[in-house]
Amino acid sequence: MKFKSLGLILVCILFMVLGCSKKETDENKLDLPEEMPNFVEESDFENVDWHKKAVMFNGNMMGNEDKSGVIGANMPSLNNNQKWMWHLWGMESLGETKLTVVALHRETNSIHQILTSGWSIGLGGENNGADAHVPSSVNIPNPGEWAMLLYTNEKLFDILVFEINE
Repeated sequence: MKFKSLGLILVCILFMVLGCSKKETDENKLDLPEEMPNFVEESDFENVDWHKKAVMFNGNMMGNEDKSGVIGANMPSLNNNQKWMWHLWGMESLGETKLTVVALHRETNSIHQILTSGWSIGLGGENNGADAHVPSSVNIPNPGEWAMLLYTNEKLFDILVFEINE
């Protein structure tokens, strides 16, 4: 009789452990939009270091110095078509290079298109010391922490992490 009770207790514990593990997996699952560019890999989002926040440099630019930065990211951007100017360093040749921006909202684990003109935008030449730049209009739908995954030539170029609350 004791073995049956012990067996029943062990089975219950096993179900609880498996149930909790399944719940954690579901909560961490990304909500991938169908229209997202096909070169974006789910594994790219694992590279986000939420502790490596964008910093202010060159007086008015926020980002990762000598890699990528944005003028306008420190301005109110929530549900407001805000102008941001993207700057990239380390670009060899531009040609027909496009910048693709894929935004991950940390709290909801959801992915968004924040450029109002689409997922991608053509890059222009040098500006403000950067090898390439492009002005854009962005719309950030929710407050909180955001990771902006930047792609050039369909390859992950950099990740910018912003705290956007207004």
